Amino acid sequence: MAVTRDDVLHIAELARLGVDITRADELTRELSAILAHMEVLSQVDTASVPATAEIGVGGTPLRPDVSQPPLMEGTLESFAPSMRDGFFIVPRLATHEDPAESGT
Repeated sequence: MAVTRDDVLHIAELARLGVDITRADELTRELSAILAHMEVLSQVDTASVPATAEIGVGGTPLRPDVSQPPLMEGTLESFAPSMRDGFFIVPRLATHEDPAESGT
């Protein structure tokens, strides 16, 4: 199956990509070559080759799903200079009004 320049320009338009005519011609050749290669690969007889899942090859190896506490070298309080009720107290931003100063 060959790709035409009109195919490339249509796909570029759908993807909202700006592709000029010279680049479209180059993409047409490249995509046609890729499809020709895929056609060759599709003709390879793989009936005697087991699927990778059957032989345990490929994919991401699984690990046990075990929850562990985080490795902390210090106490939670050591991460901030001030804490209250289990929350970090952070300095107020200079752009925010301090309620104590406004009288509210």
